[in-house]
Amino acid sequence: MDESVVVSPEWLAERRTDPQVRVVDVRDAWEYDGIGHLPGAVNVPFDSFRDESGDEPGTLPGAEAFADLLEEAGVSPADTIVAYDDTHGVFAARFVVTALVYGHDDVRLFDGDYSAWSREYETDSETPDVERTSYEPAPLEDHESPLIDREAVEAALERDALFVDTREAHEFEEAHLPGAVRFDWREVVDDETRRLKPDAELRDVLEERGITPDREIVLYCNTARRISHTYVVLTALGYEDVAFYEGSLAEWLDAGGEVETGAE
Repeated sequence: MDESVVVSPEWLAERRTDPQVRVVDVRDAWEYDGIGHLPGAVNVPFDSFRDESGDEPGTLPGAEAFADLLEEAGVSPADTIVAYDDTHGVFAARFVVTALVYGHDDVRLFDGDYSAWSREYETDSETPDVERTSYEPAPLEDHESPLIDREAVEAALERDALFVDTREAHEFEEAHLPGAVRFDWREVVDDETRRLKPDAELRDVLEERGITPDREIVLYCNTARRISHTYVVLTALGYEDVAFYEGSLAEWLDAGGEVETGAE
């Protein structure tokens, strides 16, 4: 697993006092305050960087709004961000993708979640004092960004692209993009350890579904939360041709896009 994308608890434990490693907890404030958090972590709740009514694609909050959140959390553009939640990383992965899209150079997903950390390491209940920073976002150009729009999805459907639906079986049966394969994002997680499965096992379960590094892959779900986790995992495994349909099925259906129904 590429440590520039996903980091282990051991990696973070060794670096948690490094002032340039900023740990971001994306759980609700009551969890952060009431249950505890990783030492030194700042709280940027999931709902604060998700906007379903703005002008950005899908539910992205906008570059300036996201930059304001990072400034308030004391994060600088040169910092290494490590994001975590307590839901196997699916909400934290959404933060990772958002930060990448808005140009943060070094943002990583914590392998596991709060529960995985608390089994082995100490936690904290004190909110750290942070100084507000100045953060100038630098959103990726279209050719650099993994995000694709509906028109690009339509074009990919005409090619040999592999569409991967990361939702549950009943959602897939109700409606899915033509020719899509279903790969529940949770298949890469070990429920016992709450961490990702070993690399070899991950590659096996992906390849069983035809999700191989040589394919052009387009990910979608309903509103781009669950594909965030799959996107980060594929990137960490070295997959290079992975597109991220930010509008996902919500946008596709609103635009009257063609769908199929039924089980795989």
